[in-house]
Amino acid sequence: MQVTKNKTSFFKKASLISSAISMVFASTAALAGVTKDLAIPTGEPTADQLADQVFYVNHFYALKNYGITKKGRTITVLINQSKGSRPTSLTLERFLNNDYNDGTTKAMDLAIFRSGKLKGTGMLITDYVDDTKSQSYSIWLPALRKIRRFAQPAQDDAWGGTDFTFGDVTLRKPSNETHELLGKDTFKGCLGAIEGVKNKYLKSPPKAACDHDGKEVYKLKSTTKFGNWWYDYRVSYVDTKTFADYRTEYFKDGNEIKVIDRDWQSLNQGDPRAQSWNYWYGKTLATGHETWAVIPQEVVKFNHDWEASMWSEKTLRRIKR
Repeated sequence: MQVTKNKTSFFKKASLISSAISMVFASTAALAGVTKDLAIPTGEPTADQLADQVFYVNHFYALKNYGITKKGRTITVLINQSKGSRPTSLTLERFLNNDYNDGTTKAMDLAIFRSGKLKGTGMLITDYVDDTKSQSYSIWLPALRKIRRFAQPAQDDAWGGTDFTFGDVTLRKPSNETHELLGKDTFKGCLGAIEGVKNKYLKSPPKAACDHDGKEVYKLKSTTKFGNWWYDYRVSYVDTKTFADYRTEYFKDGNEIKVIDRDWQSLNQGDPRAQSWNYWYGKTLATGHETWAVIPQEVVKFNHDWEASMWSEKTLRRIKR
């Protein structure tokens, strides 16, 4: 009976860990046709080229590495709130390494949870150059003091307590959809945010981002190729200069069902696609449930001199609970 209980507990925790990472970051997804040396289009991009550029930006391919670290008590905070309920939160660090040229590994992604129910838990994700090969996941479970390995989840897995699926932020490839460029527009208004939420890690939460109001954007319509899918198509508002996607609206049967907003900030590198998040926000319109991941810019590091050995299971085993 104890073995069965432990196994059930493991799978529940594995799902929770995976969902937490997924809703914060577009992690190292295997992307059809999107390489780390993808060039900026000359002239106006086609719809397919634009889809590739959006994924390039979200995966930080313009950078050697990208980290969301901890500075004192300043750390990335992930908040979930159901309508009419008190919010829950956790904190984490994350380190992404794109600096691989061995022909096998495309990128590695390390996440470490520092507070909340997942405190002391770590995950290492490996993405491969071979687009047909699934990602590999290694999880450090502090209660067991062991590493467990499992395959990547299904794209349409919707995790309890979040407003995201794995397909939303990690596993969806440009080839999973057909893309149509709806032309250019002007982005209007502010991005979403959870108003008034505070805790010991987020004493001064940012206000809803309005800096992108008035920027020129492409409108990209992406229609899923999967049958009986949870959405029919989505419309993304993409910056014409940086290819950062500020907003994505999801539609089913002609009705908007979900929105994901991303507050992007330039890292002032030679490549305009070198961007960083200030926050992610998601809302499921039918329920009013919201998710907010706040990334303080003082904890962001990129093109840093981390040792390649940091992205290893040895690092997972050293995590303190």
